Amino acid sequence: MKTMIFLVLVFLDETFGWGFKNGVLHNSIWLEQAAGVYHRESRNGKYKLTYREAKAVCEYEGGRLATYEQLEAARQIGFHVCAAGWLHKGRVGYPIVKPTFNCGFGKKGIIDYGFRLNKSERWDAYCYNPHAKECGGVLTEQERIIKSPGYPDHYENDQICYWHIRVNYGQRIFIEFLDLDIEEDIDCLSDYFEIYDSYDDLHGLVGRYCGYELPDRIISTGNVMTLKFLSDGSVIGGGFQIKYTAVDSERNETNASSEPYNEFEY
Repeated sequence: MKTMIFLVLVFLDETFGWGFKNGVLHNSIWLEQAAGVYHRESRNGKYKLTYREAKAVCEYEGGRLATYEQLEAARQIGFHVCAAGWLHKGRVGYPIVKPTFNCGFGKKGIIDYGFRLNKSERWDAYCYNPHAKECGGVLTEQERIIKSPGYPDHYENDQICYWHIRVNYGQRIFIEFLDLDIEEDIDCLSDYFEIYDSYDDLHGLVGRYCGYELPDRIISTGNVMTLKFLSDGSVIGGGFQIKYTAVDSERNETNASSEPYNEFEY
């Protein structure tokens, strides 16, 4: 009985935190328009920016380092990144919506490292720019077409975009590439598009894509997926256009891959 009460309380906590409708805990507002906060990392990889460099990255794009309050406002509508980054006045933290053992230490909220005395420490950056182009977001529609920033025009250099897709519990996500024109190299190390069969970009990598050849269709194992687009500072391309559709899992058992079914209750 105590266990049941505990589970109900946890469920209610998630419900009030996300907003519950039609079996989905969600908010479908574009993050850059609603909260103006986005995550940036160095071209050299994760955790490579000093405080001064992080400020320069945000200011170069017409923004500034986000405040703790701005990051929390973005988190409230679904902004979830498992990577610590510089904030305004030398604070460091990262937003967690759905905690796991490896992400957020099992805690929901802003994981706050406090104000750092050593500004030469290297982290990522959280920028704030309410006028930034649409680049990523939390998507809960049953069907949608996702485009690279500026499509059908060429995308710009030095961009990182995340799309978190969440559909109804019991559904899966069917992804089809409609157009692909991303700078091509052998290992897709310059510009690339990634698909993850999970809520973040730490687990469940399905594939990394670049070039011009359209990949095969993809179906998730659960009701969440993460898409990531990154461009470096040199060659650009025409971009991409991808369509996702929510499908009932039972209807696609015969068409899905033989991977084990893994349902996410978001």
